[in-house]
Amino acid sequence: MSMPDITTGKWHSLFNEAHCQTCSLSPLCLPLSLEFTDMDEFDAIIRRRAPLKKGETLFLQDATFTSLYAVRSGSLKQVTTEGSGEDQLTNFYLPSELVGLDGIDETRYPGTVIALETTTVCEIPFDRLEALSQDIPELRSQLFRTMSKELRDDRRMMRLLSRKSADQRLASFFVSLSERFRRRGYSPYSFRLSMSRADIGNYLGLAVETVSRILNRFQQQSLVAVSGREVHILDLDTLGCVAEERALDSPGVS
Repeated sequence: MSMPDITTGKWHSLFNEAHCQTCSLSPLCLPLSLEFTDMDEFDAIIRRRAPLKKGETLFLQDATFTSLYAVRSGSLKQVTTEGSGEDQLTNFYLPSELVGLDGIDETRYPGTVIALETTTVCEIPFDRLEALSQDIPELRSQLFRTMSKELRDDRRMMRLLSRKSADQRLASFFVSLSERFRRRGYSPYSFRLSMSRADIGNYLGLAVETVSRILNRFQQQSLVAVSGREVHILDLDTLGCVAEERALDSPGVS
């Protein structure tokens, strides 16, 4: 299906007409467990925003937290600037994932979120979401589950950066992406990376040269085939073994 031409305004009208009930991502998004009438109430608080172009900012680090954002299409990255002035890439967001959960506690967004490609989001004002959650227990439960998953993913990332080798980190990254695409109904074996190798390296704590070197090794071992940003996973099981450092039949994997 071809993307609407955003320069003609057609995309804006199509997006404004979109509703949670007709969204293909609703089984993965926040209102997944809601009854039809409850979904109508949830849909009424959603603000549909104009698409972000590649490189445009959704919100800046330290801006006042006001809303969560559900990614409808495209992808984003979150960058946190440390006290030293160094940028650390802390997250990638794909369709159906919520952006901004880490801003609830201190009521400020802890990082700048930037579109990696043309991206559309649904804005969910948090004060209205909180009020609605009081009346719809299923919505509150789903919000808690989403926050729990975010905590679990953060802990997994901490283990990844603190305990795993460079090969394990990159293998884990591809296995995770594969699973995320599979859950969205896309191929878990063939996908296009919206992020650059420099972004991947920053996220995994690796130099871009290291990312390129490991990718070349994975290709030599017939684990993946990479052409530009197109990735084809040739042996997902073995890649999973590399990620977990389990015994392999293929020699030469560090």
